[in-house]
Amino acid sequence: MTQARPHLLIKGAAIVGEGRQDLRITDGRISEMGNFQPNGNETVIEADGLVLLPAFVDLHTHVREPGREDAETIETASRAAVIGGYSAISPMANTHPVADTAGVVEQVYRLGQQTGRVDLFPIGAVTKDLMGEQLSEMSAMAESEARVRIFSDDGKCVFDPLVMRRALEYVKTFDGVIAQHAQEPRLTQGAQMNEGSVSAELGLTGWPAIAEESIIARDILLAEHVGSRLHICHLTTAGGVELVRWAKSRGVRVTAEVTPHHLLLTDEMARGYDAVYKVNPPLRSHADVLALRAGLIDGTIDIVATDHAPHPGEDKDCEWQSAAFGMLGLETALGVVVQALTESGSRIDWKLIADRMAIAPARIAGYAEHGQSITVGSSANLVLVDPMSSRTVNRESMASMSKNTPYDGMTLPTRITHTIYGGVVVMESGVAL
Repeated sequence: MTQARPHLLIKGAAIVGEGRQDLRITDGRISEMGNFQPNGNETVIEADGLVLLPAFVDLHTHVREPGREDAETIETASRAAVIGGYSAISPMANTHPVADTAGVVEQVYRLGQQTGRVDLFPIGAVTKDLMGEQLSEMSAMAESEARVRIFSDDGKCVFDPLVMRRALEYVKTFDGVIAQHAQEPRLTQGAQMNEGSVSAELGLTGWPAIAEESIIARDILLAEHVGSRLHICHLTTAGGVELVRWAKSRGVRVTAEVTPHHLLLTDEMARGYDAVYKVNPPLRSHADVLALRAGLIDGTIDIVATDHAPHPGEDKDCEWQSAAFGMLGLETALGVVVQALTESGSRIDWKLIADRMAIAPARIAGYAEHGQSITVGSSANLVLVDPMSSRTVNRESMASMSKNTPYDGMTLPTRITHTIYGGVVVMESGVAL
């Protein structure tokens, strides 16, 4: 675990909305902002030319522990997280055993605390064993030490409308959130990639956009009827963006996320049959990508979430049809998002990035000590970014135990120089401490 550093001085960072300032951190909180000289009793970070943001919060992570420690552990995921600028991540429930009881979520929460570099706030399952039939012990998980507030069967859709309605009603009692993996299973049997011209050419079973959009539409109506909070996981289609936009115009309590890879990559990547591009939900068309970017910029899509999905080599280095779905996301998220926004013709808007990657996800989940505005008294969960630098991705040097990144060899814009968690530097120059 990282040794405590109770006093820290960040010199000359560019703070969104505040200009260049020095920032003094004491006992894990921002104690002063202005123009200071070192007092001789603090560690100094020279941040001239760097941008200071609240550290990122990921509401969609797969850490694989317990049960698949050959793919990832909480320790390796925590290292990947801080390299990516995250101070809090939310592990999904599809572990072995499934996180559908207070005991399992408490185990994950405590293991996260032991890393000393990132907070892990587990997401509980909606249904027992992710079977979509009986509701899980949501109340017990909410009242546990882990204080679970988000519930999802991610990887599987809660496809029964009655079960979904009951889940929305149940979490409303403690202002919880149901995060839906929108995939109508009867429309995606055997599906391998986005349904379209590329799937037809490659002879791979297509995954139609309507399979996602039909569930989003149904659940928006259910959430409106119940008056409960609904979160759409990994939105991928232009039609889905329009549905969320429509729901928000009606006052439905719906939020949505997009992954970095769905902002940048398209189904054209499947042409080489490289299973590193096989992901659930699938990479979509260029038109979908443009709609997702526009939705993120205008606020229809609330947050970026990584859907970090590590897999060992034997699960990905095989023929496409047999390969597992998923790709890494934690370590490369910021660079991919900046690249996607740059390709859309947008200037880098650090206020927007801070909101979509830190402030809004913390607000949705209720993570009070994360995603705070950078002001005196705020928690010192922070990230320093060099906006003029870049990083070439090398899968072999990544902190994640698995290496299934689609960005290997790609040069991505910006570089994270420091991640600060509770006033402690937990990542410096690309190395988790």
